[in-house]
Amino acid sequence: MRVDNGINPGIVVGVIDGDRTYYYSYGVKSLSEKQPVNEQSVFEIGSITKTFTGIILADKVIQGKMKLDDPLQKYLPKGITAPIRNGASIQLVHLSNHTSSLPRMPDNFNPANPANPFADYSEKQLYDFLQGYVLPRDIGSQYEYSNYAAGLLGHILAASLGVSYEALMIDVIAGPLDLQDTRITFTPNMKKNLAMGHQGNVQVENWDITCLAGAGAIRSTTIDMVKYLRANMGKEKSKLFNAMQLSHKNSRAEGATPMVGLGWHITPSDQFEIVWHNGGTGGYRTFAGFIKGGDKGVVVMANSTTSIDDIGMHLLNPNVPLTDVTKKNNVEAPKEITVGAKILEGYAGKYELAPGFILTVTQDGNQLMAQATGQPQFPVFAKSENVFFYKVVEAQLTFNKNAEGLTESVTLHQGGREIVGRKVVGN
Repeated sequence: MRVDNGINPGIVVGVIDGDRTYYYSYGVKSLSEKQPVNEQSVFEIGSITKTFTGIILADKVIQGKMKLDDPLQKYLPKGITAPIRNGASIQLVHLSNHTSSLPRMPDNFNPANPANPFADYSEKQLYDFLQGYVLPRDIGSQYEYSNYAAGLLGHILAASLGVSYEALMIDVIAGPLDLQDTRITFTPNMKKNLAMGHQGNVQVENWDITCLAGAGAIRSTTIDMVKYLRANMGKEKSKLFNAMQLSHKNSRAEGATPMVGLGWHITPSDQFEIVWHNGGTGGYRTFAGFIKGGDKGVVVMANSTTSIDDIGMHLLNPNVPLTDVTKKNNVEAPKEITVGAKILEGYAGKYELAPGFILTVTQDGNQLMAQATGQPQFPVFAKSENVFFYKVVEAQLTFNKNAEGLTESVTLHQGGREIVGRKVVGN
């Protein structure tokens, strides 16, 4: 129903039930080409990458090469100083369990291409932010989900060995577990089997996460992710099992919520605990989880930005309800109003959302059209005199006027972010 109602172009599910594994798939890899998805289709797994980073850290701890309470400062380049608070230092464990007091994202994150936002975030920016940041609360005192902290952890783990994060991940996890289609850089086979990401019914770019790779850069298949879960569950023999077990252990103070291991989240559910993580990038949503000490595990992959967490949790615990998807897109569209052609004329022009990334707004009678660099042109519809919405994607445009009543900028609202573009050409 999610696919038939236009909510997800394609969904693939892998279910581990004891020694048996079942795969279910429905929908397509791309709305334009209509090839069906299956368990070999490649998806961006997003933040499930953080569990790989946590296991790599745990493996170093098991080998005696690192300690969870090692200070971050120990692994930073010469001349780079990590922030402290009340005499306490950030430890490696804090980076992995989201209690470092570092924010979700750094404030020097200004992508040149918002459609592929992590591609140009550099090591210099990574360390510049770290050195200049003032911690807002005591380290370890509070949970705040942090892509920056997890990305920083992945970066220093790789840098300590003089390799890339991808090379480290392959050496420690993907290679030993025979995850041949679990990579950051597409292999020819992965490219052939790629399920294209979508926002609504619009195909979008893949994300290339470079410096913050440890937070969300990995691509994989349902087959590989099932292998990964089976190893975590101890269903397949692996030299990583002890490290995996360590990564599943709650690393926060007793009674603190949520419970977090190294990368993994741990959620009490009836008489057992679910160890899990989800993932999301510009055009994908994914889920991987299993019952701790049990026989059931689930992987769910979708090539759109609509969450499928409820499917994963419901399959692990039937008492968790599924989202109602009986309505197409499960979202009531804003009410459309009519705006006069003269007002629309004032919105026409080019707006610079980022260097080299231009939103071109044109008028066709009483219809406003918008086209971003490298993307198709789409109509936008008025919900108020200066606020317009897309029907093909969850995004809005707000046109901002100066004191003289002339349009000077536009604000793009999409994916929880607001990007202001200055008007560079137009009335």
